[in-house]
This record gives sequence, structure tokens and C-alpha cells, in this order.
Amino acid sequence: MWKNIEEFVNKIGEATLLFLRALAIIFIHPPKLRHILKQMEEIGVNAAVLIAITGFFMGGVIVIEIYPTFHKFNAEFLMGAVVSISLSRELSPVLVALLVTARSGSAMSANIGTMRITEQIDALEVLAVDPVRYLIAPRLIAAFFMVPALTILSIASGVIGGYIISTEFFNVNPFIYWERMKDLTELYDIIGGVIKSVVFGISLTMVACYFGYTASGGAEGVGKATTKGVVVASVLILVLDYFLTPLIF
Repeated sequence: MWKNIEEFVNKIGEATLLFLRALAIIFIHPPKLRHILKQMEEIGVNAAVLIAITGFFMGGVIVIEIYPTFHKFNAEFLMGAVVSISLSRELSPVLVALLVTARSGSAMSANIGTMRITEQIDALEVLAVDPVRYLIAPRLIAAFFMVPALTILSIASGVIGGYIISTEFFNVNPFIYWERMKDLTELYDIIGGVIKSVVFGISLTMVACYFGYTASGGAEGVGKATTKGVVVASVLILVLDYFLTPLIF
């Protein structure tokens, strides 16, 4: 047990030092813009359709789940507010982070892990190229901007999905849907969700990159590193959400 605890603490320390090193590089010697844009495309642009579709159906599912209860109390006019607040505060930041972890986080771990076991990272160091600046810093910057952007996209598509289900299937007044949503949803609800998504994006990127950067043991090691990266990042997102929610709201 003590051996496992010691290993856990060591990994946390290594990941923290790697993050601080990447953070220092970002401010002191930033990576090239083309590397950042490439990662922004991979993390954000290529995932936009997936996030929009999942957000749309998530908004529709919220309406389907809560309408019967609201109908009993003649509270259908609150449908728009419930959809927008639940998406902004909780569902969109968490779901987007988990989807980015599954899609982009696994790719980060596998990509960097493959470079590690094939000694490409060692070759970068021989060529006087900092692997952290080349591999990790661009991904951190890209995640910092693109995960919040995807969260906003998820909120918007979810609100539209909730609107279509509410008005077309449950005959909720369209004007009331938008008005109650505007009256009861505050800007701070959206800002709080964006703050969550920034923390989630940085965390999942750092975890995925760390496990890939420290991979060993050939092809099997890359597979294990990718699995660990996705699992640890997913659990970390849920744990952080538990602590961030009372702090922000």
C-alpha cells in the first residue's frame, strides 16, 4: 500500500513539474504560432461538429426528462431557463471535457508516447529542440482557447435542441421559452461554465501529455499510457467539477 502511495505522490510531483516547465516556456519562450494553430484545429475545429450534435441532443433530452414533472405544476414556461442554466453551469463544460479527453486526449497520449518509445523525443533533444516547447506547450495553449469555445458551442446547440423539442413536441410557447431563458439565465452562469472548461482543458491536456511523455515498454506501453491518460483525466474532470462548482457558484 505504501509503495502505491509513494508512486502516486511521485507521479503527481512529476506531472506538476512538467506543467510548471511548460507554463514557464509559454511565457518565456512561446512555441511557434503554426504549431499552436495546428493543435487548435485538431482539438477544436475538427471536434466542432461532434460537440454541436451532442449538445443539440443533450438539450432535447433535458426537455424530455423534465417536461412531465413541470407540466404537473404548470411550469412549462421555465423550460428554456432550465435548459440554459443546466447546460451553462454543469452539463456542457463536463460533457465537452470528457469528449475532448476521449477524442483528443487519447490522441495526445498515443502520439507523444509513440515518439517517446521510438526515441524521436531523444532525437529532438539532440537537435537542441525542447520537446516540451514543441509537443506540450502548443497543446496547452490550444486547449486553453478551444475547450471553452467548444463549451459555448455546446451550450448554444443545446438551447436550440431544447427549443425545438419544447415547441414542436410539447407545444411550449416559443416567445415564453426565449423570454424566461433571458430573464433567469445570468451572464455569470455562462462565465462560470467557461471558467470550468478552462480548468478542465488544461487539466486533461496536461494529464494526457504527461502519460504519453513518460511512456515506456514498446507498443504495449503506449497502449497502457493512452488508457491511463484517458481514465485519469476523466476522473480528474469529475473531481475538479465537485470542487469548482461551490467555489464558482
